[in-house]
Amino acid sequence: MKPHLLRTIVLLSAACVACHPARAQSAGTDAERHALAEELRTSVQELFEAWYPRVIDTEQGGYLSDFAYDWTPTGEQNKMIVTQARHVWGTAKAAEFFPEKREEYLDMAAHGVAFLRDALWDHEIGGFHSYVTRDGELLETGGSFTQGKTAYGNSFAIYGLAAYAAASGDQEALEMAQETFRWMDAHMHDPRHGGYFQFVDQAGNALRDGWGNQPPKDQNSSIHILEAFTELYALWPDPLLRDRLQEMLLLVRDTITAEPGYLQLFFEADWTPVSFRDSTEAVQRANYGLDHVSYGHDIETAYLMLEATHALGIDAAATLRKGKKMVDHALVSGWDVENGGFYNGGIYFDPDEKPFIVNDGKEWWAQAEGLNVLLVMAHHFPDDEHRYFNLFKQQWDYIKEHLIDHEHGGWYLGGLDAQPNLKQAPKGSIWKSAYHDGRALMNCVQQLEGKHE
Repeated sequence: MKPHLLRTIVLLSAACVACHPARAQSAGTDAERHALAEELRTSVQELFEAWYPRVIDTEQGGYLSDFAYDWTPTGEQNKMIVTQARHVWGTAKAAEFFPEKREEYLDMAAHGVAFLRDALWDHEIGGFHSYVTRDGELLETGGSFTQGKTAYGNSFAIYGLAAYAAASGDQEALEMAQETFRWMDAHMHDPRHGGYFQFVDQAGNALRDGWGNQPPKDQNSSIHILEAFTELYALWPDPLLRDRLQEMLLLVRDTITAEPGYLQLFFEADWTPVSFRDSTEAVQRANYGLDHVSYGHDIETAYLMLEATHALGIDAAATLRKGKKMVDHALVSGWDVENGGFYNGGIYFDPDEKPFIVNDGKEWWAQAEGLNVLLVMAHHFPDDEHRYFNLFKQQWDYIKEHLIDHEHGGWYLGGLDAQPNLKQAPKGSIWKSAYHDGRALMNCVQQLEGKHE
């Protein structure tokens, strides 16, 4: 099987049979699913046409970062490894999704790979730098972790390079992904407690106590390491990579995820969670950034765990149960029943009550991940009391009404129902590309068209 076809939803029917032996059909009539697939296919085409080739930096290489609400380029256009790699991943996947534009998208992906190789890779010590200027010079100052390297950033480099190698057959890109994995494992892996330290200094030394006020390990880097290793393992079934992929899956599923079904956010080196649950409400609010329920990450992780389980070829029943628990927790405590959409975050002020919604915004990426995972759940549990397929349709309606900019193209930063001021917010930044929304739309089309069976 071609590596790029190894996606979670491609062969997860095995897990579905394990949970519901008599069920092989997802919810929705054939006609309804066909109509939705066509609508979503048009939407993903419009999304990519809004981004590409507009973001290609023909002067300095790589991709431009910053765009105003109407797609006017703005600012200094500094470049971050995460965004650059996500553009590589997105254009590589678009080459597969739109075969009529295959060569065009592959050229755009190759353009980004060259910038990763020439400007962002540390040719002296190894690993990918976090940030560079538009022309590829290392940033000397900045409010973020500009002078070191992160597991989060390097994992996205693996993710993009592996996707491009799978789509194009480019051996050099595959070797770059392999080298990045080996570098990460040598400099960031924790042989004692498992997982990866998020920060290393420029010399490649792991910051075992964290950096600034950020602890040494966290869920966000961990789930994207899981994601990246899944993408690479589909192309390169290396024994050590398999061990690390399985290690990350078990850590995410069984250690990072807490009852009743949400991700703890930050951890000490031994995976002791950073928690303020026993503190006053004022202290909890003050430490929201370190300890809250992030509904978008929870639902995204439900999908990423299933994807990793499939790539490993192991029984998916336990992972599917945990993923469903995470989605259900988000629906019960973080879903806007009236309008649709997942809220950004809540806090457990009372352990016996539902989390209190502290951040009622609805960021674009969380809504995209919700769209994808609701359809995944609808496939596996078509008769569940949550009626996932109906929620999927409600979520799509929400996205069309409150997130898609039908005038200028692309998605708003967040739902306009909660934050109408975001209509004038930037369309692109170092933290916003066509990764979450593009992936969700492509995955949903494939699911609705039955290409997983």
